[in-house]
Amino acid sequence: MTSVLEPPVLLPEDPRPIASGALRRPARTDGFWSWITSIDHKRVGIMYGVTAMTFFVIGGFEALLIRLQLASPNGRILDANAYNEVFTMHGTTMVFLVVMPLGAAFMNYLIPLQVGARDVAFPRLNALSYWLFLFGGLFLYSSVFLGGMPNGGWFGYAPNTSIVYSPGHNIDFWIGGLLITGIASTVGAVNLITTCLNMRAPGMGLFRMPVFTWMALVTQFLLLFALPVITIALFLLMFDRNFGANFFNPANGGDPVLWQHLFWLFGHPEVYIMIMPAFGIVSEVIPTFSRKPLFGYKVMVFSGIAIGFMGWGVWVHHMFAVGLGPVSITAFSISTMFIAVPTGVKIFNWIGTMWKGSLRFTSAMLFAVGLVSMFTIGGLSGVTHSVSPHDRQQTDTYYIVAHFHYVLFGGAVFGIFAGIYFWYPKVFGQLLDERLGKVHFWLWIVGFNLTFAPHHILGLQGMPRRIYTYPEGTGWDFWNMVSTVGSFIIALGLLVFFANVRRTDKRHKRDHLTVEADPWDARGLEWSTPSPVPAYNFIESPEIHAVDDWWHRKYTEDEDGRMQRLDDYDKAKASAEEHLKPGQAVHLPSPSFYPIIAAAAIFVAMFGVVYGRSAGANYAITGLGVLVLVCTLIAWALEPSTEPDDALVDADADRLLGLAPAGSAQAELGSGDGGGDQPALTSGGSSGGGAG
Repeated sequence: MTSVLEPPVLLPEDPRPIASGALRRPARTDGFWSWITSIDHKRVGIMYGVTAMTFFVIGGFEALLIRLQLASPNGRILDANAYNEVFTMHGTTMVFLVVMPLGAAFMNYLIPLQVGARDVAFPRLNALSYWLFLFGGLFLYSSVFLGGMPNGGWFGYAPNTSIVYSPGHNIDFWIGGLLITGIASTVGAVNLITTCLNMRAPGMGLFRMPVFTWMALVTQFLLLFALPVITIALFLLMFDRNFGANFFNPANGGDPVLWQHLFWLFGHPEVYIMIMPAFGIVSEVIPTFSRKPLFGYKVMVFSGIAIGFMGWGVWVHHMFAVGLGPVSITAFSISTMFIAVPTGVKIFNWIGTMWKGSLRFTSAMLFAVGLVSMFTIGGLSGVTHSVSPHDRQQTDTYYIVAHFHYVLFGGAVFGIFAGIYFWYPKVFGQLLDERLGKVHFWLWIVGFNLTFAPHHILGLQGMPRRIYTYPEGTGWDFWNMVSTVGSFIIALGLLVFFANVRRTDKRHKRDHLTVEADPWDARGLEWSTPSPVPAYNFIESPEIHAVDDWWHRKYTEDEDGRMQRLDDYDKAKASAEEHLKPGQAVHLPSPSFYPIIAAAAIFVAMFGVVYGRSAGANYAITGLGVLVLVCTLIAWALEPSTEPDDALVDADADRLLGLAPAGSAQAELGSGDGGGDQPALTSGGSSGGGAG
């Protein structure tokens, strides 16, 4: 990937002007257009997070509708079709538009900082992944205005999703939305894998990488291999619905169970795609607020790798009721029991880290402990499903709903909010209010357990999943009402969080407050940069000498194992506040509008696919979208990696302006691509890792 380099970043107080016409592209860092064209990994991460939180609100509203419908017998909030639509969109939204992209938000923002790089390997591909995610979500929700939302369940089981049973375009929008977001995740996976493997700072071996980066790396490999499976399934379903194929039509030799195999072969690694970033987050939070290194660092890393491998061998426990025979069921029962081992190891590692630590129960720490406790409950209920007779009794009941939410809400979402409270000052330069943060946590821990613990009881009492109402006299009304009350407590907790963000922002703007670079006295390399992080991340590429290198720059252990401040503790803390000085400059890849145009072209093309069945002429829309996409990619590829020669000042002028060492300006500017989008430093240090 080629890129155009951004003009040097200079301190505002630098009195020396840049020569007129020296660089044509202005370095805009504010305004709406700067966000649209930005390829900065930090801005991409923020946009991922804000967009996913917006979908979180939408998915949460859908959950409240579901709970209101089931609060009492014979509910009339939603009819059967509307319930199916809301139920489908809630699951799809939370899995594909909330938990996955929230994890991506942290990975995009933090991985370059944690490995000591200036950006990801391919910044423009990174921007493309975000815009594809956004347009995929918009495509999915455009169905609200174009005939009805998808209504076949977030799992899309055949033959319910066939043209016979779902003749409208509802399912077509579901297919198209997931295909677009799948491309986004695949592009992001390739990018972040390359960043982790090729762009680490000098001295950072694989086993000096932070655990969060390790869990992110495992997650990206899971995405890289799991997404093609669901993509194949979606294409087969698209051809069944739109082109007369019969992959899942038993009347013509197809097999509906094939869909289940393909979906769950993707779906169980998908569980770990959602939970592994949260595991990485709490592995950073707990050591910081225990004031201890992570207990069993390498064991934690290898257990994450083991989960990634073993996650491919357990998908059939979602299908024990299908009738696959005793041999298959026995094999997958055993593999399901085994995968609990590396997961349990992580729980003991976190407990071991907290054991005899100097604990500080900040909001971030509370949410991290919430993950450990709630995920443990979900894991224990999950192990019971490895026993086939037990699973057959539970598989279509609310017991499964309880297990699923304890793992993904009690696990992934609690972990994500631990990360939000922990890294918020690093991202925005503001500390969220701790009192409101703790109110948020306690509302959630109470509301979460009131909502989902009763589902265990309802499931054991025989309440089926996916029903939109139930008659009186079943004995389910009390626990359903408790669950509904709990869901509104969760909603209240989320409102407290948004109020906290709003209040914090207003207070900081009013009082002109500043947050130090390392307010938590943390361990990771990202805390050695100013808060919020400047565009260039690091003035000079850091040299790494140990795991938790930033911590070791501040502390050492005495003979009794107690931490002692080093003599240059204050110097290390002060260095984290340093910005570029007058005369120093960093060349970064310039902004680009090609990623958003490419994503929009795919968005338009997918509408032609959806409506082509009903009117073949609509395939012209697909052709138009493909044409725009091809032209955009050609222009993207041909865009120069540097400004034209006549737009650059000569070497002597560059030196006099302090933009580069004498004799090296043209060479540095010309080498900024590094094989693609790699940023380059022209003064003050090296580039922070190669692009491979």
